[in-house]
Amino acid sequence: MNLLLLKSDNLTGNQARISGRQLQQLVNVQRCAVGDSIRVGELNGAMGRATILELNKSQALLEVVLDSPAPPPIPLTLILAMPRPKMLRRSLQTIAAMGVKQIYLINSYRVEKSFWQTPFLKPEAIEEEFLLGLEQARDTSLPELHIRKRFKPFVEDELPEIIKGRKNLLAHPVTETRCPIDIQQPATLAIGPEGGFIPYEVESLNTAGFETVHIGPRILRVETAVPALISRLFPA
Repeated sequence: MNLLLLKSDNLTGNQARISGRQLQQLVNVQRCAVGDSIRVGELNGAMGRATILELNKSQALLEVVLDSPAPPPIPLTLILAMPRPKMLRRSLQTIAAMGVKQIYLINSYRVEKSFWQTPFLKPEAIEEEFLLGLEQARDTSLPELHIRKRFKPFVEDELPEIIKGRKNLLAHPVTETRCPIDIQQPATLAIGPEGGFIPYEVESLNTAGFETVHIGPRILRVETAVPALISRLFPA
């Protein structure tokens, strides 16, 4: 945890109280003590530092100064076919850490129906993964996840407005066009399931305005492809 994220209900004036996972992180991992200064941020707000005023087994009391803006988001909308639930958790953390703020989780022919039943899709579970990613990256701006379980209505009815005025790329290994680097413009990136989008889905996305690109001949896991593609399009 490189940043302790505070929700509004933790804050009272310039003081904050924390407990649970964050408290355990301070005590057991960072080995903090009264008087120590730590990096903090208000969820969807500014960042700064806090001094630990009190610390015990049940809670910590912090004096907080928030005086720095959060890092800017990258101008990318990510469209991701629903991966395996355990891979989804890791991917959401990575996506949040890399600065993506708009994610659409969509269905695909190769997505198993059982994946949509996972408890990891509950709002509180999604938020927890995003918070872990933000804390890792020192960011405060919570991403938005939109779930779309029907491929065709999403692509035909909703996607045209989402991608308007952007560079739209579909990651797919069976193509001759290499993925561009450092594109310097707002973009939409579509990543399929591990087996890839089927030809009908690729054709539908191409018709909608996506250019099919690749990053090499190897087939990568979703959790590997996501950071590889994002860091290529928007290098630090």
